[in-house]
Amino acid sequence: MGFEKLADLREQLRAQAQQAAPVQPKQADRAKKRESAKKREPSRKQEPARTREPVDPTVEAIWRLQKQFPLAFPKNPAPKVPLKEGILADAAQHLEALSMTEEQLKQAIAAWCKGSRYWACLTEDAPRVDLQGQPVGKVTAQQAAYARRQASRRPGGKPRPAKKPAAPQAAAAPSVEAQPAVEQTAATQAAETP
Repeated sequence: MGFEKLADLREQLRAQAQQAAPVQPKQADRAKKRESAKKREPSRKQEPARTREPVDPTVEAIWRLQKQFPLAFPKNPAPKVPLKEGILADAAQHLEALSMTEEQLKQAIAAWCKGSRYWACLTEDAPRVDLQGQPVGKVTAQQAAYARRQASRRPGGKPRPAKKPAAPQAAAAPSVEAQPAVEQTAATQAAETP
């Protein structure tokens, strides 16, 4: 018997075994997945590599900060924590590890510290943290008041109080008597110039 005959015989025995014994659903699913994976494999090699959509550099910089310093830059839905004053100088020492420029770092920290999620964490006497998440100070009452004002300016924040009515139109537009005087002055200046 040659190898070809043995391979044919093995395939026949497999087919007979599958017909004789009912296949359990889990095993059938696994077999189908394996077969489909084998079929897809060659097509993956032929397809060109998919390019990633460009990501905002600031967002990418924040991702790097979150990966390097998870206690200071927690991922959503965890609440943000008040950062230490001067955190930029501390983070600038890690530029090489973060693989970013100083400008990208500034933009990332500025973007992190803007927004209602950060302003909500700035409550009076809340502990400020360094890059490792260690408390190094507290939020002052003045800083907490500033954060509340910033949050109220946002569309999702508190509504603004109603504005005062506009001044009468007479005050907004120059009077009719003033207009001829302006024209007279312009005419006099034009006549004086040679």
